Parts: sequence; structure tokens; C-alpha cells
Amino acid sequence: MLGLALVWVIAELVPAVHVRDAFALEDFTRLSRPRVDAVGEVLIHLLSPVLFIIWGLVLVLVALARERPRLAVAVALIMGLAPLTAETLKPLLAHSHAQVGAVFIGPASWPSGHSTAALTLVLCAVLVAPARLRPLVASIGALFAVAVGCALLILAWHMPSDVIGGYLVASLWAALAVAALRASERRWPSRVEP
Repeated sequence: MLGLALVWVIAELVPAVHVRDAFALEDFTRLSRPRVDAVGEVLIHLLSPVLFIIWGLVLVLVALARERPRLAVAVALIMGLAPLTAETLKPLLAHSHAQVGAVFIGPASWPSGHSTAALTLVLCAVLVAPARLRPLVASIGALFAVAVGCALLILAWHMPSDVIGGYLVASLWAALAVAALRASERRWPSRVEP
């Protein structure tokens, strides 16, 4: 929570960072090419609301198949609350961005809903994966989340601070869910191994 607030305050209230955010975005947009943009659009499309719901249902079903009902509930809550938080914060924390060149990002962009969705999906996948597969799922997931973040910047959909904010929203909800799962496991131990 502190990191989330700190990123927003620094990106909004520290003029040098505010301007650097715009220069970083402009640098990313220079990577734009038809093939790069096409790949970025495909990655972002994988997080469309309908597909995001499908991914969430699959993860809940995997948790249930592994006989982890508490984890299934936690995943459903993370998948619902993280994007809802991002979309709620956007109009509440809307602020104008510094502009470099022709790239313009509207004021209601922090935190990025797509970067929130990407990391939320990855963190939930890591949670439901069996322990032996978690390093692989985490590695592939990290690449996916970073690729989505880069795509958002190359396509000029968000500022770098928006993407970081989205990652932090997802991390916040995942951390809260893990803390709740651990507390419930201490109070009511399950018979199924993680």
C-alpha cells in the first residue's frame, strides 16, 4: 500500500520525475513498428474483460480440482478486486501528465488497468500452480507481465508510472489474499498439501 501511494505521489508531485515519466514514455514509443505493435495488441487483447473472466474461471477451477477451496475463493477475490481497484482509482487520482513530442496520455490513466490485469493473472496462476511448477509459472508469467507493460508503453496507452502502479495494485491484493490464506490455515488447518 505504501509503495502504491509513494509511486503516485512521486510521479505526480515531483516535477523532475513527472517530466522523466514523459521522456521514458517517448523513448518507448520509438520502438513502435508494425510487427511490434501487432504483438503488443495481441498481448493486450489477451486481457480483454471476457478473456480475463475466462482466465479467472480456469484458475478457480484448477484450485478446486486441487481440492483447495480457500485458494479458489482467494483467486476469485483477487481477480475481481484488483481490476476494480485500478478502475476506481483512475478517476479519483486523475492528473495531467507532462507531454514530450506528440505523445499524449489522458489524465485518468493511473494505475493501468491492463498492467493490473496482467500481473493479477500471473500472481493467481502462481498461487494455484503446484509447488514444483511455481518457478516455471512465475518465470513465464513475469515475462508476460513485463511484455504487456512494454506493449502499453510502446503503443502509448499509459505512462511508465501508470504501469508500475498497476503492478502494485495487483501485488497488494495478492499479498492481502496470501496473508488471509495463511491466517486461515493457521486457524483451520487443511488436510491437503500446497
